[in-house]
Amino acid sequence: MPLFDHFGLIAPFYERAIPLRTVEHLLEHLALPVEGRLLDAGGGTGRVAQALRQHARQVVVADESLGMLRQARRKDGLALALSRTERLPFPDGSFERVLMVDALHHVAGQSATAGELWRVLRPGGRIVIEEPDVRTLAVKLVALAEKLALMRSYFLSPPQISALFPHDTARTHIVQDGFNAWVIVEKPIV
Repeated sequence: MPLFDHFGLIAPFYERAIPLRTVEHLLEHLALPVEGRLLDAGGGTGRVAQALRQHARQVVVADESLGMLRQARRKDGLALALSRTERLPFPDGSFERVLMVDALHHVAGQSATAGELWRVLRPGGRIVIEEPDVRTLAVKLVALAEKLALMRSYFLSPPQISALFPHDTARTHIVQDGFNAWVIVEKPIV
């Protein structure tokens, strides 16, 4: 766990400060609904997972902040896991869909996280990572502000995120959306 839990501190008012904008892009990029399970990795308060819970058999929120998961526990229909994304407590191929929204830049081990997301994804499944695009000036300013706040944030460009996944098997593509980018990763059925 981190030395200082910034997210536990902001958890009670996180959703009022950063509301969920829309669910349509998520449904499209994740290709929902799906019969299987969906993992919201680094899912915090479950604000995104709650909007998706009726589009998958089970929706699991994994987060390392106990404060954030306490907020998620207030939402119906979500399974919760106190876990770092660098070492997820699930068997290989556990999920049809894996989602990570605005969280990859907060993890200590981005490569390890990508490896875990890939590991828990079932063949034929899809990972969707939404991240602020650090190539834009606005996001560069956000990155600076997070450094000044002593957060361990490290932003990767969308091509750098895509490169975290096995280049010989993963099919990836990037969708730009203003200051954000969606990196969509598909795991083929072997």
